[in-house]
Amino acid sequence: MSIQGKANILMVIVTMFWGLSYTFMVMGLETLAVYNVVALRCIIAFVIAGLIFYKRMSKVNGQTLKYAAIQGLLLFIVFALSLFGLQSTSISNAGFILSLTVVLVPIFSSFIDKKLPSRAVSFAVICTMIGITVLTANGSFTFQKGDILVAIAALCYSIYLLLNSSFTRNVESISYGIYQLGFAGLYALILTCLFETPTLPHSPISWMAILGLGVICSAFCFVGQTVAQQYTSATHTGLIFSLEPIFAAMFAMLFIGEGLTMKLVIGGSFILIGNVVAQLEHFHLLRFIKKEAHEKVMP
Repeated sequence: MSIQGKANILMVIVTMFWGLSYTFMVMGLETLAVYNVVALRCIIAFVIAGLIFYKRMSKVNGQTLKYAAIQGLLLFIVFALSLFGLQSTSISNAGFILSLTVVLVPIFSSFIDKKLPSRAVSFAVICTMIGITVLTANGSFTFQKGDILVAIAALCYSIYLLLNSSFTRNVESISYGIYQLGFAGLYALILTCLFETPTLPHSPISWMAILGLGVICSAFCFVGQTVAQQYTSATHTGLIFSLEPIFAAMFAMLFIGEGLTMKLVIGGSFILIGNVVAQLEHFHLLRFIKKEAHEKVMP
């Protein structure tokens, strides 16, 4: 198997664990408050990833810390809103709604570049909107509070990704990413002390959820993604990430007992189609750019 093939398999494993994180979050909320869950998750991940890359962590500069503090705040908001949303919506809905980022990022990029979205992105947006409406609207076309909170989390995560593409040009990416987790954990710990009671897990289920979130879904996934993305393309990565809501729904059915409804199948299919179309449009754009560059250097 080629190096890129192995990297793609690693990305699938990372995406699978991100899908599992929704189940762990619901399990953690059974005994712990929202900010407490975020604090434990991020601090555990920060300590483990920091120990692995401690040499790079010690060489950090002020600019890296500044950018990490900004991104850590957005990361904290995404985690917290997702948890608040999961208190009143299903894991399957949350997974598909949060995957909105795949479509939102090219839309925001179009506005930043002062250009209209392409036909492919416009089609992806229509598919995604239909999917979300099918998933979340009830008979009176009102939406659950949890669905709205997760949609706001997707919006914040899109902003996070756009800023990341800019910030990573000027910093060492691994230490920058680890410090994000540290800042997110710090913000969550402060709010835990202000509005909740700091608590350690006190049951096997709680410990499994928190350790799963911290060790597997944050520390391992962060390191795994960092390694894999060096050997695979952005398009392959984006397409693999589209599998996250499917994994989320699958684990919810296996461990939480969520049912497979027709609304989930139809709505989820529309969102998945939108995500894939958005990524394929990006793939064709990259091929066009490479072709243009090749033609310019040819005699």
